[in-house]
Amino acid sequence: MTPAQSSPPTDPPQLGLRERKKIKTRTAIRDATYTLIKEQGYDATTIEQIAERAEVSPSTVFRYFPTKEDIVLTDEYDPLMLEELRARPASESWLDSVRYVLHRSMDELLAVDPEAVRIRAHLAVQIPAVRARMIESMSATGRLLRGAIAERHGLDADSLEVRVYAMSLVGGLMEANITWAENDCQDELRDLVDRALDVIEHGLPAKKS
Repeated sequence: MTPAQSSPPTDPPQLGLRERKKIKTRTAIRDATYTLIKEQGYDATTIEQIAERAEVSPSTVFRYFPTKEDIVLTDEYDPLMLEELRARPASESWLDSVRYVLHRSMDELLAVDPEAVRIRAHLAVQIPAVRARMIESMSATGRLLRGAIAERHGLDADSLEVRVYAMSLVGGLMEANITWAENDCQDELRDLVDRALDVIEHGLPAKKS
């Protein structure tokens, strides 16, 4: 991790007014959704209620999020994380780059709204529709990740080897989140992610005697 931590941080690009408004609207919709779910549960929460609580129209909600599951499962950070991965030093090992970006992203998300992160993890375990949407979203993330892996290693993004490696990373991270939720978020998420990456890098641990 030393090479990754020693790299200087880069300033994020400044967003225009239009993008800031979009982020504000998306955040309002998500905040309203999480509040309603805490009050009355997932199944009882409707798009109309979410729109009213967020002070937008139902059509605005659907413009940003095609389904209720999409509101719960955020994936707009994926392109940003991939750009961070591409910006890491070429001399750094791939998994060190992945660890650095994931640690920074997890720390930021948990610092901004830890309760929302926990609610999202619990819903992915408890609600079949959310779990199904998460798997679909992870598949899309894997397709994006293939490009970054192929660039770093000089390989074909469509090759079986790159496909398998990308999905092993995505699947490992998904299982780390599910394990975290199943244990009522009592573990350190960062530790679970590191353990998942260790398995991908080194294989299964030695059999206990």
